[in-house]
Amino acid sequence: MTNSNENQIIRFDWAMKRLLRNKANFSVLEGLLTTLLGEKIIIRRLLESESNQEDEYDKYNRVDMLAENSKGELVLIEVQNNNEYAYFQRMLFGTSKLVTEYINRGESYDKVRKVYSVNIVYFSLGHGTDFVYHGKTEFTNDLLELTPFQKQTFKVDTVSQLYPEYYILKVNDFNQVARSPLEEWIYYLNTGEIPSTATAPGLEEARERLKLDSMTKDELAAYYRHLDNIVILRDNINTEREEGRAEGKAEGRAEGRAEGRAEGIEEGLNKGLAKGHKEGVKESARNLKKLGVAIEVISQATGLSKEE
Repeated sequence: MTNSNENQIIRFDWAMKRLLRNKANFSVLEGLLTTLLGEKIIIRRLLESESNQEDEYDKYNRVDMLAENSKGELVLIEVQNNNEYAYFQRMLFGTSKLVTEYINRGESYDKVRKVYSVNIVYFSLGHGTDFVYHGKTEFTNDLLELTPFQKQTFKVDTVSQLYPEYYILKVNDFNQVARSPLEEWIYYLNTGEIPSTATAPGLEEARERLKLDSMTKDELAAYYRHLDNIVILRDNINTEREEGRAEGKAEGRAEGRAEGRAEGIEEGLNKGLAKGHKEGVKESARNLKKLGVAIEVISQATGLSKEE
């Protein structure tokens, strides 16, 4: 009898919590980073990250992992399941914190570490149609470049290589056939499945080492609870989104009616003023009063005093 879990792969966020911290499984993370950054990445060691705690809030909590690569650069990988409107600022905070924490007091600024911030988000962050975004720092009007001495000293070619770089993977927005190595990774992050034809670095290792049937009974029960929590969370996010859209439409209709009434009032006033005599204004004021418009508003709109 075939095990139903035999070909099923563990979700990436759960693997980050339980499996990928094992040095034997670094090749999975190295594959993702190599594919994303476009250069061979070797993880030297994992460092203490901000939040991998297990607590009551765990089902909504983010998962993060801090790695140091073979060049001494810092790579912060974070998975975020729940919506967070200030997530852009938190990305900035996370990299800034690493920059200041990983330099010793009294060291010169050329010892500041390069930081990569890799953010895998399962919610709609910002407004855009792509599913992978890359952010870096450059100085323009014409592009400000390093001097030959700086290039030789810092061992980089551009100013942007000295600053933190950000990657955002909006995996929920990926709903197409995976044709490139990066798309194969996005497909796995979105669905928890690895196509048999996938050739992206790290996915073969993930297929072998992150099998569901490698879990114990207790681990499997905890994993299924995690999946249930993710489903509930996504339902909550979708419900809030739909409710927000409905409220926005209702408010839009109300504002439209109010704007239409205001435009009608203004048009009536303009016609009255065009008559060139005060009686036209007074007639408009009478009509507005009949409509129940406040005296102060009528006075402000017509130029008539409250007594008039």
